[in-house]
Amino acid sequence: MNNNVLIGYKQRDNFVDHLTGTTKLIGLIALSVIGMVSFDTRFLLVLTIGSLALFRLSGIKFHEVSFILSFITAFSVLNLIAVYIFGPQYGVHLYGSEHVIWQGVGPYNLTWEQLFYEFNLFLKYIFTVPLALVFLMTTNPSEFSSSLNRIGVSYRISYAVSLALRYIPDVQNDYRQISKAQQARGNEISKKGKLTHRVKAAAQILLPLIFTSLDRIETISQAMELHRFGKLKKRSWYAEKPMKRSDFAALMVIALVVVIGICLFKLNAGRFYDPFR
Repeated sequence: MNNNVLIGYKQRDNFVDHLTGTTKLIGLIALSVIGMVSFDTRFLLVLTIGSLALFRLSGIKFHEVSFILSFITAFSVLNLIAVYIFGPQYGVHLYGSEHVIWQGVGPYNLTWEQLFYEFNLFLKYIFTVPLALVFLMTTNPSEFSSSLNRIGVSYRISYAVSLALRYIPDVQNDYRQISKAQQARGNEISKKGKLTHRVKAAAQILLPLIFTSLDRIETISQAMELHRFGKLKKRSWYAEKPMKRSDFAALMVIALVVVIGICLFKLNAGRFYDPFR
């Protein structure tokens, strides 16, 4: 596989890579849910530190995901700005107090409560993105589909998800090849060109990319039909891995984190940690 793909599985010899897809899938779902539900800043900080440490441990290089991280960061900042624009007093409403930092116009007062609420949102973005990237880039698509089937998802849906994950790097490679062909014809769409011209040229690449994708989908569909895929109720998985001690240990840690998050709901008398009381 091309090492320059945006997102794609690459075999790595480390603890995270050796975990089964089932363990990583359960961990991603459980930690994401408890982290999204909770608004305890202390808990979110621990999740963020753990997520970044796991990203480091996974062996994923920053340059491999720099583009997607930049895109998500820009989107997150825009979302935080939008939250303030459409709900400048939402933090005040949540925490039941108001400590004004800057007196604005109308409801647009900058308060510590609003900043604290949006800081919690920012922590949610930080901890979920590395978790998702670790899962996508350290899990073999075939093993992932077997993991989905193991937890009760239909093998037809599981296989479709596996094909989608396998197809992401191929789409990126096709885009790069079409882009290089356009540049060889004198159509400058690299970083040297103007932004407006690059956006217009990138849009022109989408049409041949769509036709290439449809042709590949047709080929795969015909091959699966010839092999009578989906005729039986069950199927075996060549890439399925047995659970090991490291998997059970990881699941215990995940369960402990979830239990702590639930206990904090009772301690805080709700989902929110309120330092303004």
